Amino acid sequence: MKEKELRRSMAVFPIGTVMELTDLTARKIRYYEDQDLIHPKRSEGNRRIYSLKDIDRLLEIKDYLADGLNMAGIKRIYEMENTKQARVSATLTDEDVRKILYDEIAAQGGLNNPNPLLKNKY
Repeated sequence: MKEKELRRSMAVFPIGTVMELTDLTARKIRYYEDQDLIHPKRSEGNRRIYSLKDIDRLLEIKDYLADGLNMAGIKRIYEMENTKQARVSATLTDEDVRKILYDEIAAQGGLNNPNPLLKNKY
């Protein structure tokens, strides 16, 4: 995971700050969590802590609702996104990933040797 992505995923915002940033009530934020649209982390004291990704998702939900989508439609959009991501990651085998990694490293190093990770494919 890239550093920028890692930082966006870090849960650091309490619900009060999220309420100010999104202009949503705590009740609405908890409702979206109950609807499985966001997944805040929990502190040791069991308080919700949100990441920048969670805030982006809440703003996106707010925009969808303003555009006239209902909760079922919003859930369907996110289900389709998750299915698409799962299909992309499921199509790569470990051997495919090794080959891609080897080829990228070889290209960076100026190596032209055949990939030893591939078992008699050539």
